[in-house]
Amino acid sequence: MPTTDQYAVFGHPIGHSKSPAIHRAFADATQQRLTYRAIEAPLEGFTDALHAFRREGGCGCNVTVPFKGDACSAADWLDPDAALAGAVNTLRWDESGRLLGFNTDGKGLLRDLQQNLSVELAGRRVLMVGAGGAAAGVIGPLLQAQPEELVVVNRTHQRAESLVEKFSAIADGRLKTAPLQTPGLGYDLVVNATSAGLTGEMPTLPDGLFGADGWAYDLVYADAPTAFLRWAAAAGASHRHDGLGMLVEQAAEAFFIWRGIRPETALIISGLRP
Repeated sequence: MPTTDQYAVFGHPIGHSKSPAIHRAFADATQQRLTYRAIEAPLEGFTDALHAFRREGGCGCNVTVPFKGDACSAADWLDPDAALAGAVNTLRWDESGRLLGFNTDGKGLLRDLQQNLSVELAGRRVLMVGAGGAAAGVIGPLLQAQPEELVVVNRTHQRAESLVEKFSAIADGRLKTAPLQTPGLGYDLVVNATSAGLTGEMPTLPDGLFGADGWAYDLVYADAPTAFLRWAAAAGASHRHDGLGMLVEQAAEAFFIWRGIRPETALIISGLRP
């Protein structure tokens, strides 16, 4: 068996992932002995690849698209965020060999917004554009931050309605949906949870979405401003940020789950900026 604990990130594709660099930096900063690598699993072969990694001495892993649902099914136990989202981005085997599943995306988003960017969420109006897996992974923690309302819009309105219904038990009436064309105006924070940030295929959104001193946040990250952030600049958003900070913060949460140590993130975030 290896003498150094092994960790990895699974995805397809995975070559672009910044996770190996992030976790190696965490390990160096906290003096933890571990290895961390990227594994591109076959599209129909995540479970086999996961079991092979475990046989090789794997202790835990991150999971990215398109395998978060597969990871949820593979886990023997789910934390509340993963269970609600139906998606897992962090796995850990415990001492008895049980596979534990977590979703750290929402915690990572909150930490980036509240601690790194000093965004006030309590009592504020938030708009979520998109109702897929990325949105599902962050809605629970966003609701815990006590916004006045969280409105979800999506090209397919029925999908937004289904997502809102899924979280209705914890929403206390604050989670709503609206038509994509008429979501309301004057939001304090608009979050892009669609793939438009990378593909450039922005949904048509009305003018006036941003209130005074409004924030735009894209869950994806890129070396240049994403299509969503370029749109937000033209639409009057005072502050615009991509998801690099969220990526590092959700990784720090995963590192804490595995190692019991929460690494500092500020220098790593700034070091990853082009």
